[in-house]
Amino acid sequence: MCNAPTSGSSFTSQVAYSPERIHAAAVYCSDGRVGDQFDDFLHNGLSLPRYDRLALPGGPASLAGHTEAHVTERGIVDELKFLVEAHELDRVVLIAHQGCAFYSVRLKLPEPYLEHQQRIDLLKAKQFVREITGLEKIDTFYARREEDTVSFEIVEVP
Repeated sequence: MCNAPTSGSSFTSQVAYSPERIHAAAVYCSDGRVGDQFDDFLHNGLSLPRYDRLALPGGPASLAGHTEAHVTERGIVDELKFLVEAHELDRVVLIAHQGCAFYSVRLKLPEPYLEHQQRIDLLKAKQFVREITGLEKIDTFYARREEDTVSFEIVEVP
């Protein structure tokens, strides 16, 4: 049964609106296969309901200095600065995920090198976000598929 609005009608969400801000944003890939898992992790794993979202192909890869993402980087920098000021953010969460097409298609990296590059990029993006926002609390995670589930691992400087 489809509840989509038809001409002259509307859909009303049953999720209650809350004006309270969480003061956190997440930057992650727009891959719809992992969107629900990202929400679950951020809501339940990190206790961040109603976080601000910046979802785009490759997510944090766009903040890691890749030439292929230069135009996107400028846009996301503007958005992050805006959110930090307007929504008074004090935390940013960066998430990369296994099997990301940004790396395999746009950057043309073969599978054995993807995760290694993503982890490097998460740390580069973390430093860049710190420089452009002045925030100290920037968390980095790698999402790994495990059969039909997704687990999230902290990515830290070795």
